Amino acid sequence: MEWGNDIYKAVKDAGVCQVAYVPDAGHKILINACIADNDIKAVSLTTEEEGVAVSAGAWLGGEKCVMLMQSSGVGNCINMLSLIETCRFPFAAFVTMRGQWHEFNPWQMPMGTTTKQALETAGCLVDEVEDPADVGAKAAATLHKAFVGQQSAVLLLSQRLVPVKTFGK
Repeated sequence: MEWGNDIYKAVKDAGVCQVAYVPDAGHKILINACIADNDIKAVSLTTEEEGVAVSAGAWLGGEKCVMLMQSSGVGNCINMLSLIETCRFPFAAFVTMRGQWHEFNPWQMPMGTTTKQALETAGCLVDEVEDPADVGAKAAATLHKAFVGQQSAVLLLSQRLVPVKTFGK
C-alpha cells in the first residue's frame, strides 16, 4: 500500500492545504502522512457528506482541499455532491473501493458496483486505477483536473490495491 505515499506527494505538489477524511484502512498511509504534515489540516469527519462542505469552505477561504473516503461513503454524500455543481467550486476526492475483488461483505456490493455511475451522474469526472505503479500519475491528473481545470474529479482506487479484508471470516 505504498501508493498512499504517491498520492501524498501529488497532494503536496498540488498545494493542497486541507484533507478531509473518514477513517479508512485503505487510506491509512495517506491519512497518517497528512496528520504528520504541519502544512496540512487533516480533518476527521463523522460522515462523508461533511467533506463536501469542508471542500467548499476551503475553496471559499482560498485553500485547496482533498476528500478521502470509501466507496460506501459515496452513497452517503450523493445529495451533497449537488453543492459542487450549484456552487461551481473545484472538488477532488480519492475513493477506496469495496464491493469488488474478494469482497466478503454483501452490504458493500450495491455501492461498490455503482460508485462510478453515481459519481458521474452527480457531474464528477471519474478515473479508476488498479495498478499501484499508476496511482501517483493518476492522482496528479485528478488534482490537476480539479484545481487547474476547475472540475469535480474523483479517482477510484481499486480494491485490488488493498489487502484482502476478512475481519476474521
